Amino acid sequence: MPAFSSLSGGVPKPDKAISTQSDGKTFEQLKQECLKKKKLFEDPDFPACDASLYYSQSAPLNFEWKRPGEVCKNPKFILDGADRTDICQGALGDCWLLAAIASLTLHQETLGRVVPLDQDFDNSYAGIFHFQFWQHNKWLDVVVDDRLPTVRNRLVMVHSASNDEFWSALLEKAYAKLNGSYESLKGGSTLEAMEDFTGGVGETYETKNSPDDLFKILKKAHDRGSMMGCSIDITSSADSEAQTTTGLVKGHAYSITGIEEVNYRGGKVKLIRIRNPWGQVEWNGPWSDNAKEWNIIDSSEKKRILLNSQEDGEFWMEFEDFKANYDKVEICNLTPDALTDDTKHKWEVNVFEGSWIRGSTAGGCRNFIDTFWTNPQFKLTLTDADDHNDKCSLIIALMQKNRRALRKEGLDLETVGFAIYEAPEHVDHLSKDFFRYNGSKARSKTYINVREISERFSLPPGNYLVVPTTFQPHQEADFLIRVFSEKAAEAVEMGSKIDANLPDPPMPSLPEQETAEEKGLRRLFEKISGSDQAISAMELQQVLNGVLSRRKEIQFEGVSLNTCHSIINLMDVDNSGQLEFQEFKVFWEKMKKWIMLFISFDTDRSGRMSTYELRLALKAAGMSLNNKLLQLIALRFGDDNYEIDFDDYLTCIVRLENMFRVFQALDTNNKGVVKMNTVQFLLLSMNV
Repeated sequence: MPAFSSLSGGVPKPDKAISTQSDGKTFEQLKQECLKKKKLFEDPDFPACDASLYYSQSAPLNFEWKRPGEVCKNPKFILDGADRTDICQGALGDCWLLAAIASLTLHQETLGRVVPLDQDFDNSYAGIFHFQFWQHNKWLDVVVDDRLPTVRNRLVMVHSASNDEFWSALLEKAYAKLNGSYESLKGGSTLEAMEDFTGGVGETYETKNSPDDLFKILKKAHDRGSMMGCSIDITSSADSEAQTTTGLVKGHAYSITGIEEVNYRGGKVKLIRIRNPWGQVEWNGPWSDNAKEWNIIDSSEKKRILLNSQEDGEFWMEFEDFKANYDKVEICNLTPDALTDDTKHKWEVNVFEGSWIRGSTAGGCRNFIDTFWTNPQFKLTLTDADDHNDKCSLIIALMQKNRRALRKEGLDLETVGFAIYEAPEHVDHLSKDFFRYNGSKARSKTYINVREISERFSLPPGNYLVVPTTFQPHQEADFLIRVFSEKAAEAVEMGSKIDANLPDPPMPSLPEQETAEEKGLRRLFEKISGSDQAISAMELQQVLNGVLSRRKEIQFEGVSLNTCHSIINLMDVDNSGQLEFQEFKVFWEKMKKWIMLFISFDTDRSGRMSTYELRLALKAAGMSLNNKLLQLIALRFGDDNYEIDFDDYLTCIVRLENMFRVFQALDTNNKGVVKMNTVQFLLLSMNV
């Protein structure tokens, strides 16, 4: 599972898109191979079979996979430009995807990235096409062959109104491949596809319950080149695409193409320009085409505003009429690399990847205070306020990874959200008590089972802690969290350090200075060790089990031989493979500290502690691990109830100290403080 990693400044450019083919070959390599062999490409990763169509049922029809040249005489990739009429829904319930594709056709630069336009059925045709999508902070190049599902020689999925144009059908196939199957595309949000086409982040506003500055938000989004859409809710299936008396269509995806303010009768009027992808059926109220309002404003202002207006489905509305008639606004804010050069503003972006793993970092929401603090945390430092404002505007977006592709494994979207706290200075990872006594300063409006939940915030400059969570604890998922800000912000992972403070143990006491406890240990040690006065791992097991069995505060089934081998590796300073009593006395002082730590976390005296408490237990023992290592340890030592018994706890803590001490011996300049990265730590773990 990936640990957090921070990036700033956007995602890879299209020419750096990563091939998704299992053999690692690029589109050009595969195409040239096919041309050389004079064979049409057949994609082994997404074969022309029912499994590529459906995962939960058998195919309801007898599909026949055909290439465009078998469907019509003269197929074209794009015919007379890519536009909304090229997108007709087929048998699949993926209208959310089609609405996003329709919006994509309004942004030619973005369209050219997703749909490379230098493809066709000409002399270099090899039955292979490719498309590029943004997925979890990477641009991916998805290759498909051009075999499409048909029934009676007609395409049954997305198709163009023109029977000889195929870019939209092939784009849908590539998106289906990316998500595992065509069936995986059933149901979704238009914003989901917009984000995959742009690398942007989506926001949704209900116009009847919108912030007072919604017009300002839309104006800023438009200035940044963001993709925007709007729609009117339907109350029944009969309302779908029903036309109102004012010329608007219910349940239909519109695009927002302009935001302006005009001088009108001594005041300012806010206007918004809307485009109906149908290319017809327009608003017929105030400020519509040829409305009387246009004759009252200044002629130069009228010319400026109408200069870039388009015929066929595009119209202006007063903003208050817009809010009264439309119900939902969707904004896809673009990451910096996706903006055109002449865009006025750009977002600053920080991106992090992480995982919720049961037993270590899947702590659930604030309702579960005992585990909430174990969720991944990262610190956000907002230094500079917005221009002409004393606060910092930002959008935080939490995205679940790969959940659509995991549907065929029975997994679906988790219910997720996040909280924001003021962060104290000089703290690496905040524990339970902080969250018990400090309330959040902001949070996602709700916990919801969507791919991405995003919220806009306005916060004073300062240090903040963002905690992404699932609603219930113990729910596993990988996630991506992005922070978009108007000014550059610093973001770092909390709890990312791997270090230890392990001072040399004190010299053991002389025999004449031994305490009563030490004298009792000596008698037992001498009884078991025999004439050589040293004990092996098996004899150490006898000593420890004999001593610990008398301690009523610990419930355990005995120390394993494996644990005793680890103890000897740690304490055997003369490399004899055995422990002498002086070495054992040093170990016993450590052991007493570890026992008290375990008891403090074994709150019900069951002889077990929660794996979620390992971070605190190890820190108290002088060792700090990052999320990735804590996840691995919890998976290694934890049981089905996310608990660890005393023997496994002891094995874990002894092995970790052994690893740290080996590294300390190699790195003598740290003066007792060990620091290493994850790779070094794992290499040592494998070799010691």
